[in-house]
Amino acid sequence: MKKTLLSTALVAVMAAVAFAPTAQATPASGTITIKGTVLADTCTVDVNGGADVVLPSVMTGALATAGTTAGDPPFSIGLSACDTKAISATMVFNGGNIDSTTGYLNNTGSATNVKVQLLNSADAVINTSDNTNAPVIALANGTGTTSLKARYVAVGGAATAGLVQTSVGFTLTYL
Repeated sequence: MKKTLLSTALVAVMAAVAFAPTAQATPASGTITIKGTVLADTCTVDVNGGADVVLPSVMTGALATAGTTAGDPPFSIGLSACDTKAISATMVFNGGNIDSTTGYLNNTGSATNVKVQLLNSADAVINTSDNTNAPVIALANGTGTTSLKARYVAVGGAATAGLVQTSVGFTLTYL
């Protein structure tokens, strides 16, 4: 009888403890503030003054081993009539002529073992596949310019004689 009474008392104490109110943590709260700017339509884009970028003619000996480069004419990308609130435009390359491994531009002409590299204004090679070293064009009063270069690059061995031709698209993201 004493054991039953003691057991009943112990169960009652445990139930009381289990249902006793506990201290609750005060939930934290915060505020998310979101701001943005709606800009007017995009800038007017001028690539190389409207002319094609023409690589100089080079001898096959200049591209005799993989990795060698030749010819690097400069050209410009100019932006005008941009929204004056925009402070920069980031170039992102796209298109079917991009080598997904190297970021070089595939040659669609008859020469073999040669592709085209793009370089930014600091002469760093632009990987057009992942946009490493892609230009960010500073804008002031609605205008901006960046200088680029294009050059041949031998791939897979010595380049053979023939036409080198390629193209690449790009989009601009404004900030």
